[in-house]
Amino acid sequence: MHFDQQLIPGRLVRRYQRFLADVELADGEVITVHCPNSGSMLGCREPGSPVLLSLAANPRRKYRHTWELVQSEGFWVGINTARTNSLVREALESGVIAELQPVAAIRAEVRVSAPSRLDFCLDHGAATPADRPRQTYLEVKNCTLVEDGVAMFPDAVTSRGARHLEELLTLRRAGHGAAVLFCVQHGGAGSFTPAARIDPGYTRTLARVAAAGVRVLAYRARTTPAGIVIDTSLPVLLPT
Repeated sequence: MHFDQQLIPGRLVRRYQRFLADVELADGEVITVHCPNSGSMLGCREPGSPVLLSLAANPRRKYRHTWELVQSEGFWVGINTARTNSLVREALESGVIAELQPVAAIRAEVRVSAPSRLDFCLDHGAATPADRPRQTYLEVKNCTLVEDGVAMFPDAVTSRGARHLEELLTLRRAGHGAAVLFCVQHGGAGSFTPAARIDPGYTRTLARVAAAGVRVLAYRARTTPAGIVIDTSLPVLLPT
C-alpha cells in the first residue's frame, strides 16, 4: 500500500480523547488531528515524537488531518488501524501470507454470530485437499507495541478481542479453518508474544484456542513515509 500523497511532518504534542491528538507542524502551528486508533498506543504516544499526517480531500471534514505514522525507537510505526485490513488483504492476494494459501476468494466483515463479525473468510478453492478445510475464518489485529524487539498485543485490556478468539474456536470445532493474524507495523520487532502483563485473560485465551487448533500468525510490515507493505513472518511465542 502506497500513500497517495506526501505525508505532512510534525511533532506530537499530546494524544487525548482516544481519537484526537494535537500536533505541532514545522512552522510552529499546533493543530488537532484525527487519531484513528482506539487502543492505548503504549510506546507510540510520547510527546515530542516525530509524526506524519495525511490530509483529507473533503474540506468540510472537522479534522482534516489524520495521524498515520509515528517514530518510535528509530522506526516508523503505522498507527492507523483503518488501514490494517487493507494491508492484510493485499498480502493475502499477493501470496505473502503463505500459511493461508491458496486463496481463491475473500469475503470481508463476515457475521459469525449475533454480536460478532470477523474480518475475513477465505475460500481456498476447489483444489483444496480433502484433509483441509475449504474455508478459513481470519481475525486481524493491529500491533504497534514493541519492547526489546518483541511485539505484543494487546496494549490495553480487550474483552472484544477475547470474544473474537472464542468465535474462532467455535468455528474451528465446527470443522472450519480459523486463524488470528497480528499485523505488526513496527520495524523493530523480531518476534511476537501476547502482552500477559497488560491482559492476562487475553493471553490465556490465545494460548487455549491455539492449543485447540486456531492458527496464530504474526507478520511484520515494512513501514515508511512512502507506504506500508507486509513482508516478514515473525515467530510467535505463546505461554505453555
